[in-house]
Parts: sequence; C-alpha cells; structure tokens
Amino acid sequence: MKNNWISSLAVAGLALMLAAGSGCGGPASSDNGAGNGSSAGQTRRLIILINGESPFWDACRRGVQDASRELQLEQAGFVAVVESNDGSPQGQLEKLRQFNTQRNIAAVAVSAIDKDNAAVADELRRLQQRGVKVITIDSDLDRKKFADARYAFIGTDNFKAGKLLGQCMRILKPEGGKYVTFVGRTGAQNAIERVGGLAEGAGEKFQRVDNMADENDLTRARENVRHAIQNHPDVSILVGIWSYNAGAIVDVVKQLGVRDRMLIVAFDAQPDAIRYMEQGQIDCLLVQNPYQIGYQAVRMMKAMVQGDKKTIEEMYPNYGKPGGDIYETGLKVVVPDANSPVKPQHVEGQAEFYTLPEFKKWLAKYNLQGS
Repeated sequence: MKNNWISSLAVAGLALMLAAGSGCGGPASSDNGAGNGSSAGQTRRLIILINGESPFWDACRRGVQDASRELQLEQAGFVAVVESNDGSPQGQLEKLRQFNTQRNIAAVAVSAIDKDNAAVADELRRLQQRGVKVITIDSDLDRKKFADARYAFIGTDNFKAGKLLGQCMRILKPEGGKYVTFVGRTGAQNAIERVGGLAEGAGEKFQRVDNMADENDLTRARENVRHAIQNHPDVSILVGIWSYNAGAIVDVVKQLGVRDRMLIVAFDAQPDAIRYMEQGQIDCLLVQNPYQIGYQAVRMMKAMVQGDKKTIEEMYPNYGKPGGDIYETGLKVVVPDANSPVKPQHVEGQAEFYTLPEFKKWLAKYNLQGS
C-alpha cells in the first residue's frame, strides 16, 4: 500500500490483523493457510498424491470419498484431496515442493514413482519437519535408505503379490516358457518387487527375456508389446505389471493374431481388463485393492494428525518390528471361470479367489467399475 495517506490508527489496525493471522492459530485461505496448529474452524488438507492418472485410481478415489463421509472429516475440520502430476519423477518432486510452501496441509500420502529418489525423500522429510504427517501408499520408497522419510506404508506386499502371480502362471503353463514383463517404470518399488516375486513364484522352468518400461505412456506400452513379440519369437507368456499393461497387451495380441500361443496374466482389474477376460483374452488377474488403499490412507492420516493412538496401533500392531510398518490391503486372484486350472486351494491363505462372475458381483457391491 501507499502509506503516505494511511492514518496511524489504520496502521495499528492493520498490524493487529496481521498479527492475528500470522501465528499458528490464524485462519487459512484455500492456498496457504495455517499449519497443523491452526484454529478451530480451519479446514486442513489430507492429500493423497498418486503416481499418475489411470483407472486403477478411480477405486482409490471412491475409497477416499467413503472414508471422508464415514470418518466425518468435514466435522473434524479436514478435507481429503487426491492430487496427481504428469507421472514423472520430476513432476512428483515439483508437487511435493509446492506442498512445502502451503501451510494448510496436515498430512500427505504419496505413491512414490521411484523408490531411490533421494530428492523426494528430502521433500518428505521437510514436510515432517513442518509438522506434516507423511505416509506412503501403493509404491514405497526404499525402506532401508529412507525409513525416516515416511511413517508407514499402506498397500500391497508387492513381492508376495508377484510371487503369487508367478505361482498361478506355473499352474496355467506347467511346462514353463519364456516371458516378458511390461511396466510403467522399472525403478518403482512396486515394479521391482513384483518382477522379482514373479520369477521366484514361477520357478526354474520360466525365463524372463525382457522387462520393458513405458514411462506411463499408453502408446509406448502398446509398442513395447509389439516389439517384444517381434524381437522374441519364442516368447509364450506376456505379463502386465502395472494396471494399464493388461489392456495394452491384449490390444496388440489381438491385432497380431497370436492369442493361441500366448498366456496372458496381469496385475489389477481395470474395466478394459475385465472386458477382455470376459472375451477370453486374459488367463489370470492378480488384483489389488485400491479402494482400501484410499480408505485406509485417509483413516491413518486423520488418526496421525489427531493423535489417535488406538487407531494407529490397530492398523500397525507390530510397529517397530521388521515389516511392522506395512499395512496390507489384501489381494484377489481372478480367473475367467471354474474351468481355469487355477483353483481356490492354490491361493488359500495368500489371497481371495474369484471367478470373473463372482468378482463382478464384488465390484457391484461397492459400486466400482474396476480394482
């Protein structure tokens, strides 16, 4: 302001206003209000930062919505927000840097694009230093190098999931064969663990001849499948590691007319994967629970901000012990019908078993299109 015409009384009033708004009890704007110590009536954000746009996250959003309602976030002064970026490590880093300039963020749950990204770990530490609670979901940071960058993880034990899909692959093709895995980013924690688990579960009769990344580019995902089939004429198994890879695999296999010599297995159940399994194009799906990832992330963040030790200990009863900082959201194995060689006894104690018609009923129960 031009202060040559402001009266001394106005200056004093302005100073009082600024003093009231600048402390830990000040009101918040939608962009950069007060931090965790804000006054009653201020809405604080619980942010779920996903690793890119995919139908996989639609179910997560539904879980966030349901948790917001059932846990009465609005009455408690919170709002849960799902945010994304361009699917790149730099985009995720820039988002976190933005969060570190915004003062009305109470907690952040992030799906790490690269498990070894030290810059991301540093931004998460800065958030914690400001009093923001931090957890990871879906894909974790390196748990040895960056254990202090987040409190806990919510999602899938990805090595266990990969191993289970490998076991199903072995049942479907007991003679073994050569396979290619397709993934968004090879450096993501979930990708590394799934691919490693897959090899262990499949066993010695199976040989991985390539692991192809598409950097979250669906066009490139399809090109990878085409190149894999052309470059490895003896490959007989195609494995989708990220949710959209299943559809990309089937699209190309149908175009090339090679379904009769390909076993197709994949992670997750996007709407196109469900449709393709109905058409007989996919042999087995290893399905995560993004609905619960979203729901439990909101539940945990709210508990951490409010100091709700009962809920935290209920979710992490073995916290401080090896693996005690992981909250597993469960797995499902889905096969086309009861004629599949994969049977309930093959996954007992590891995952729930569904034929596709049964799985579709489960989706309808929660008003979901995919998982």
